[in-house]
Amino acid sequence: MHDMVRGVPCLLPAVAASQPGLALSAKGLVFEAAGRRLIDGIDLTLRDRSVTAIMGPNGAGKSLLLRLLHGLLRPTQGEILWNGRPADREVVRRQAMVFQRPVLLRRSVAANIRYALQVHGLAPSEQNQRLATMLHVARLEHLADRPARVLSGGEQQRLALARALSTSPEILFLDEPTASLDPASTLAIEELLQQAHAGGTKLVLVTHDIGQAKRLAHEVVFIHRGRIAEHSPKDSFFAGQASAPAQAFVEGRIVL
Repeated sequence: MHDMVRGVPCLLPAVAASQPGLALSAKGLVFEAAGRRLIDGIDLTLRDRSVTAIMGPNGAGKSLLLRLLHGLLRPTQGEILWNGRPADREVVRRQAMVFQRPVLLRRSVAANIRYALQVHGLAPSEQNQRLATMLHVARLEHLADRPARVLSGGEQQRLALARALSTSPEILFLDEPTASLDPASTLAIEELLQQAHAGGTKLVLVTHDIGQAKRLAHEVVFIHRGRIAEHSPKDSFFAGQASAPAQAFVEGRIVL
């Protein structure tokens, strides 16, 4: 029986429960560029498979932190550990990332998803099954043979997310996945994310959208000037912010 997420059947491939979950921790994380310290001594632990929203004003370091955690950037100082150890090939295979601007291959919609499945070494029969599932769940069946780069912005983002989820990642990093999208496209993306979480995927989501954080997140990490100003359960965070920058952000005031 499929789980239900706000009335939407969860058809995504479930995350395997045969191995321990990935516990992610950053210790003394520093990132410098052009003589500036952009990430300044961050300590962060993300243990369970909940949804973490990373929030903060423009330039706070949210996207940088996400890229550091995913391994796209190397820290100037500090370390990132998975279950107490540096990332290895197996850890890399168990995570994925979706960017604000979709990064798509110059291939068809179906070929973009199949490429990810091939890289993960799935058997052809499993590839076919997962491809059909992802096209259906992402509402892209009628676009399967269309070149990915001629899709609308919302369709491209659904494709990028479907491709990332096709391999059942245990942790999915998302950098403003619905920025500049219309409400209908945002709803479609959020439904996919809710299904992914119901299937066992931990989500780490950078968002400026307070409503989105309230809808999706279980905890909030608020960053200001490259440092963590707050890290608390969502309900506690939105009930009252402990730091002045977070309070100003939630109230819609400009945060410098």
